[in-house]
Amino acid sequence: MLAIQLAITGLQTGALYALTAVGFSLIFGSTRIFHFAHGATFVIAAYFFYGVFGAGLGLLPSIAAAGLGAVAFGVLLDRLVYAPIQRHEGSFFTVFVASFGVGIVVQNLIGMVFGRGFVTVNTPLSRSVEMIPGVYVSPLAWIAILCTAIFLGALQFFLRRTHTGMALRALADNPELVRTFGLNPRMIAATAFAVGSVLVVPAAIITSATTGLNPAIGHHVMLISLAATIVGGIGSVSGTMLAGLLLGLAESLALLVVDSQWTEAVTFAILFAFIIIRPAGLLGRATAH
Repeated sequence: MLAIQLAITGLQTGALYALTAVGFSLIFGSTRIFHFAHGATFVIAAYFFYGVFGAGLGLLPSIAAAGLGAVAFGVLLDRLVYAPIQRHEGSFFTVFVASFGVGIVVQNLIGMVFGRGFVTVNTPLSRSVEMIPGVYVSPLAWIAILCTAIFLGALQFFLRRTHTGMALRALADNPELVRTFGLNPRMIAATAFAVGSVLVVPAAIITSATTGLNPAIGHHVMLISLAATIVGGIGSVSGTMLAGLLLGLAESLALLVVDSQWTEAVTFAILFAFIIIRPAGLLGRATAH
């Protein structure tokens, strides 16, 4: 029964990892910007939800606040920080340092406003119920899996069936081709940040009602997103999704053989194995040198 319990928990964790990691992979794959502040987007969405819900304004306004906060942060960061650096031909490392700095600023601002301890959102959906003898699952586990399926399904439709989505896929490889079709690469990049930021919102909200939050959680989110992007294959949204699920399951099932403090090490053991054995990732394309 313990294995079943851990597998269900791992599916929930993996679904949330997949959402956040796909958001990062989409932004990096289309713009080639190492958006380290993606973790800060998660923190902003989570704490906006926590603050509005805690103020008694209801579930829907809280979700709307989380979504608006995440999208506004991602788009404004692109326009006010990344775009000026790129206009002045700043290096990849310069953009990374700027993003890292913004993430630290957000972490400290959130800590000043909400405190640095763990906080949780208490809802009736957080309470586990017994499915079968010895196996307890909260409704939020199924909501997490359902949200992941809906959001990632909608993303695949957007990328493959809409002109903007196809332009976004083409942006990293050939910005001039995007201009040829009368589209502005900066606007397409802003769309990538908006969509990538939206994807973290369900994960942030569900995390706030399950494992809880603290201002430093963004670093963990970013590390998991990076690991899933590499394991899945850089530039492959489908691969990143599968990798997120794999890492969540691996972390949870690792509790069968190791203590809880070692579960995060399992993620990076998988990452190092892929770097050595299959650098292109699950669904990535090998590059000839």
